[in-house]
Amino acid sequence: MCNYCGCRDFPLIGALTAEHEAITNAAGRLRRAITHGESDPLAALDDLLALLVPHTSREETGLFAEVRAEGSLTEAVDRLCAEHADIHGVLGAVDRSAPHWPPVLAALDRLHRHIDNEEHGLFPAAVVALPIEAWDRITPARHPANAS
Repeated sequence: MCNYCGCRDFPLIGALTAEHEAITNAAGRLRRAITHGESDPLAALDDLLALLVPHTSREETGLFAEVRAEGSLTEAVDRLCAEHADIHGVLGAVDRSAPHWPPVLAALDRLHRHIDNEEHGLFPAAVVALPIEAWDRITPARHPANAS
């Protein structure tokens, strides 16, 4: 994950990056379950989907919606949303009675590239492109106990 541009200092980007780290770890567990039998692959798939589905929804209804409305990165957002649909489609279509893992492993490769594109492409670009008002709309509410 990126540590050099400062975009993680934006609370929403920091939260999405933390989710990316959890998703990356879950994807690694799924890959090891499939390739090395370290655990039940279907349980690992469920764990990954439990993280991935709400994460992509938060991206698409929050940051991506604001970036799309701003207009300069619409093609990048459209591509990332198409990748979400592709990856979700593959992972959600696993036949649980007779799983065929090669498409899942390929989707995990695409997921890795997708996260890298968000972390090193869209997130830093969004920091530059979006006005403060947009960040105010999509920034998670700060709790008084956490306010500084």
